[in-house]
Amino acid sequence: MIHYQLRCSQEHGFDGWFKDSATFEKQAQLGLIECPECGSTEVERALMAPALTRREALPVPVEAPQPAAAEPAMGSGKVAAGRMPAQMVALLQRMRAEVERSCDYVGSDFAEEARKMHRGESEHRGIYGETTEEQAESLSEEGINIARIPWVPRADG
Repeated sequence: MIHYQLRCSQEHGFDGWFKDSATFEKQAQLGLIECPECGSTEVERALMAPALTRREALPVPVEAPQPAAAEPAMGSGKVAAGRMPAQMVALLQRMRAEVERSCDYVGSDFAEEARKMHRGESEHRGIYGETTEEQAESLSEEGINIARIPWVPRADG
């Protein structure tokens, strides 16, 4: 997965996650990417600051997504400071749908599958699944980059 900062024709900025740059280009050309603020489909990549890390930077812990049965009811999107804005919930639901559509679910084997891909023992591809904080920290220490995405209930249910 690749992360882009995007900007619409009305200068609204937002994030987008794509399988690769070709996927972004194709979706943008077909008008499939829309601004969450104004709905414009005239979208382009914005300039992005490089991600620089310092030696003393700590890894970001990854929390395992909750099983489907434990997911909160739709509309109960809460964040530490209160309710999550509806636009953010909608954006995260679209992101979840895209991850589920374009990546392989590996469940609790996430850490081991990420290691296999890192060592070249398995085909490089988008994967998602569950991992403990200890496993995520171990992956980070091994130089394996992973990302944590807030896992909200599906839009369809």
